[in-house]
Amino acid sequence: MTSPLEAAVGDYLNHVRAERGLSANTVAAYRRDLASYVDFLAARGIDDAADVTAVEVSEFVRQFTAGRATSSVARHVASVRTFHQFALDEALTTTNPAADVSPPRLGQRLPKALTIDQVTRMLEAPDRDTPDGLRDAALLELLYGTGARVSEVCGLDVDDVTVALTDPDAGLRLLGKGNKERMVPLGSYARSAVDAYLVRARTGLARAGSGSPALLLNQRGGRLSRQSAWAAIKRAAAAAGITEEVSPHSLRHSFATHLLDGGADLRVVQELLGHSSVATTQIYTLVTIEHLREVHAAAHPRAR
Repeated sequence: MTSPLEAAVGDYLNHVRAERGLSANTVAAYRRDLASYVDFLAARGIDDAADVTAVEVSEFVRQFTAGRATSSVARHVASVRTFHQFALDEALTTTNPAADVSPPRLGQRLPKALTIDQVTRMLEAPDRDTPDGLRDAALLELLYGTGARVSEVCGLDVDDVTVALTDPDAGLRLLGKGNKERMVPLGSYARSAVDAYLVRARTGLARAGSGSPALLLNQRGGRLSRQSAWAAIKRAAAAAGITEEVSPHSLRHSFATHLLDGGADLRVVQELLGHSSVATTQIYTLVTIEHLREVHAAAHPRAR
């Protein structure tokens, strides 16, 4: 039997998915976070949000903090706080017991950008004489050429790129977080890689499937998953001889950093990345300043 607390959590998850337009991955993360919170409260005999006090919320945070990464704790606290605010807004409770509970302070982590030489080696790594290699080349060129998220590129359909391939001034439409659309330029290298994949590889890959509209296909003819795209990025990094850690966002970080290094305006980079706030984009200015410090320290006789 579903408890009042579980029912309230279910209503909250439906709310963030339908009303706030959060992605399926974000909703899934909220569901996992709140499941551990519900279990914690159930062990204390609490099955209704109205019975939760600040004491239980604080104790949950204290217990959950032990041995876990700060970022994980911060996300759980945020999930609990927004759930209780939803319960208050919906008149399921008369107070928000999590209102004064703050997440731990996150240390500022600078995104790791690859050098232009490393990116170039990665882009040249796929074997363009094979269907998978042509697809991986298109994937990598799209990621670095547009600054798109992996999920955004995997979500593209063939129809999404048709105009951009024939008209260089048209741009490519990307669907980002919260179903927010943005247009980004599609450079000649990306256009060439995508065109080669469409002409020489996609038809063959599509034969194994049932007519998926997806641009990037796997060997079964279905849409390429984020996990498979991540595997392709790792393969390219290994083939390029890159020994440091490469993340799914590495090409996106490199795109932004190289643009700012080249003199691009911060607001332009914000629009290209699809950030709702320029404050999110400003982290990349710290990366370029750090790069300047490294160059200065290595090249100037009085820098040390």
